[in-house]
Amino acid sequence: MKSILIKTVMLVALAAITIAIVNANAQTVTVKGKITDANDGTAIIGCAVYIEGTDDKTFSDNDGNYSISVEKGKILVFSYLGYETQKIKAEKEIINVALAPENTFLEESAVVGYMPERKQSYTGSVISSESRSDIAYMAMPYENAEEYNSFSENRFKFAADYPLSTFSIDVDAASYSNMRRFINQGQTPPRDAIRTEELINYFSYSYSKPDGSEPVKISAEIGECPWNVKHRLARIGIKAKEMSDENLPASNLVFLIDVSGSMEGANRLGLVKSSLKLLINNLRERDRVAIVVYAGSAGEVLPSTSGNDRQKIREAMDKLTAGGSTAGGAGIKLAYKIAQKNFIRNGNNRIILCTDGDFNVGVSSVKELENLIENERKSGVFLTVLGYGMGNYKDSKMQTLAEKGNGNHAYIDNLQEANKVLVSEFGGTIYTVAKDVKLQIEFNPEHVQAYRLIGYESRLLKDEDFNDDTKDAGEMGAGHNVTAFYEIVPAGIEFTGAGSIDPLKYQKTDKKKNRPKYTGSNELLTVKLRYKDPDGDKSKKTELPVIDNKTDRVSSDFRFASAVAMLGQMLTASEFKGDSSYEKVISIAKTALDSDEQGYRREFVRLAETLKGMNKD
Repeated sequence: MKSILIKTVMLVALAAITIAIVNANAQTVTVKGKITDANDGTAIIGCAVYIEGTDDKTFSDNDGNYSISVEKGKILVFSYLGYETQKIKAEKEIINVALAPENTFLEESAVVGYMPERKQSYTGSVISSESRSDIAYMAMPYENAEEYNSFSENRFKFAADYPLSTFSIDVDAASYSNMRRFINQGQTPPRDAIRTEELINYFSYSYSKPDGSEPVKISAEIGECPWNVKHRLARIGIKAKEMSDENLPASNLVFLIDVSGSMEGANRLGLVKSSLKLLINNLRERDRVAIVVYAGSAGEVLPSTSGNDRQKIREAMDKLTAGGSTAGGAGIKLAYKIAQKNFIRNGNNRIILCTDGDFNVGVSSVKELENLIENERKSGVFLTVLGYGMGNYKDSKMQTLAEKGNGNHAYIDNLQEANKVLVSEFGGTIYTVAKDVKLQIEFNPEHVQAYRLIGYESRLLKDEDFNDDTKDAGEMGAGHNVTAFYEIVPAGIEFTGAGSIDPLKYQKTDKKKNRPKYTGSNELLTVKLRYKDPDGDKSKKTELPVIDNKTDRVSSDFRFASAVAMLGQMLTASEFKGDSSYEKVISIAKTALDSDEQGYRREFVRLAETLKGMNKD
C-alpha cells in the first residue's frame, strides 16, 4: 500500500513538472525590435510582421520599430515588398532584423497566350473548362508589357481669356503605389505611369470636416510656389464626411476576380486572395458577398452569402486557381447581374474587381469597355477596381473602368497597401457619400494673369458641363479627401509661359473696347463645387471665395503636398517644373512629418531619396 502511495505521489509530481514545462514552453512573450535595410541600415517603415500560420500581425512604425505578442518558439515572418522575406523563431524578446533587397522582380517575365485550363471544382461554380492546347510562353521586357495612357500635361491659360477651369474630382491613388513598386525594384517609373494628382491624393490631410447635412466641404490655402517663387500656389481641398465602419449601411458586395493565366503567381492571384481576406475579416452579419470569376468564360463560384459566414467565403476563395484566356467583359456583365439581383435599397451595392486588366476575349478594347461600363453604371451599382501584377499590368484599361463606372481605382503592390485600402480606408473605398462631384474655379483676372491646373489631365470637363447633371464625374467615399493645386501667375509680372499666336488675318480686335470691366473685388478666385447624393439625379452646389493674403504662412499639409506635386512634375518631365530638384522635394517634405501616424510621409521621403540616388549624373 505504501509503495502504491509513493508511486501515486511520484506520478502526480511528474504530471505537475510536465505541465510546468508545457506552460513554460507555451509562454507568451512580447517581442520587440527594429527592421532595417541590410545595405544601408535605414529604417523600413510599414514592414509586415506576423506569426506564421495565423492572422496575428503588426507593422513597423516610422522608425522601423515593431512589437508583437507571440507564443515563445513560434515563427515570426518579416515581409516587405522588394526585400527577401525572413522567418525567425521567437526565442528572445529583442529581435532586430536586417532585410536584404530582392532582385528577382527585375528578372520576372510575363506569360502570354493560353495557359492550360483544367477542370476545376468551385463551391457553387457553374464553370468547367476542358484542357486547351500547348502552353505558349513569350518572355517580354518588363516595361514593354505594361500599358498606360499617353501623358499630355495641362498648360498655362490666361485668366482674361479663360476665367473658368472645370474638372471632375479624382480620389484614386493607384499611380502612387505603382510608382512605389517601380522604385522598390530599382527603376524610375515611366512618364505615362505618373498621374500627379493621384500621388498627392494618396495622403490624408487635415481639412475641415463637413457640418450639418452636407456630405462634403471645401477648403483653400495659398502660398509661395516652391519651384517658382515668383508664382503663387493655390491648394484646394475637399473633405467628405466621416462614418465609423459600424454605422456604414449594409453592403451587397460582388468580388469579381480575374483567374486567367496572366494572374498566376504569388503577387497576382495569391495577393488577391490575401487582400480580400483582410476585407472578409471585417464583414458584418448584415453584409453579403458573392464571388464571380472569369477566365475563358465567367461564372458564379459563391452565391450571395452573409458576412457572418466568413469561413465559407474564405474556402471559396482558397479554391481559386489561375489559367486560361481573359473574358473580362463577360465577367463584368455577370457581376452586375448578380449585384442587381441582390440589390439592397439604401445600402452599399458594389462590385470589387481584382485584375491585371489584360482582357483578351470578347469585350476587350478600351472603347468597348467604356461603353459597357457606362451602360451598367445606370443600375446604381458602384465599382471598385483593384489592380494587381507586374510585367503585364494594363493601367489604361483600369483607369477607364474606374472613371466610367462610378468607381475608384487602387493598385495593390503588397499586403500593406491592401490593408490600407480595404481596412484602414474601408469606408472611403467601399461607401460613396457623394457622386458626380465636379469643381469649377473662376479666376479674377484683375489679380490673376495666368494659371494652370496640376494634374487631372484625364478629368477635364467643358465649362458648360459643370451645370449639366447628365455629365458623369467622380465619386467620394466616406472620409475621403481630394486635393488640387493651381500654379498662379500674379497680374503685373512678366510672363510668356502661356505661349502666343500670330495676329489674326481676317478679323481685328480692339482690345481697349473689348476689355472687360473688373469689379474691383479683392478675391483671387472662387471655388464652386457640385455633387449629387449617391441615389440622386439632381446636383447641389456650394462655393467658397478665396483671398490671397500674399504671405507664405502655410500649413505643414500644404508643404508636404507641394513636395509631392513637385516630385510628380519631375517624374513627368514637366515643362513647368522650374527649380524642382530631389533635394528640394526631400527638404520640404521633411518639414511636414508631424501628421504621420502610419509612416506614409516618411516612406515618401525614402522613395524620393532612392530616386535621387538612382538619378545621379
